Amino acid sequence: MTLSIEVYKKLLKVQKGKVTTYSDLAKAVGLKNGQRVIGMIMKNNPFPVIIPCHRVVKFNGEIGDYVYGKKIKSNMLSREGIKISNGKILDFDEKKYYF
Repeated sequence: MTLSIEVYKKLLKVQKGKVTTYSDLAKAVGLKNGQRVIGMIMKNNPFPVIIPCHRVVKFNGEIGDYVYGKKIKSNMLSREGIKISNGKILDFDEKKYYF
């Protein structure tokens, strides 16, 4: 199984209303300090509607980048019940998914 597929399978466990971080997702697939690798995998996600890469955020609760732009990412997360203020997730610890 390729690393990308492994990452996408883990990401599918993050339900609506929850987020994970690039570093937590990296650790979940056995990558130490693999945040940038995860970012590249998210950037190249061939099925962003199916594989919810918009639910991957920065370690500090900032929403981070998205292939379709931060505004779209923010809107998608908001529709899923994530409250965001100034590009940062409110109640981040409560909204974070732990693998």
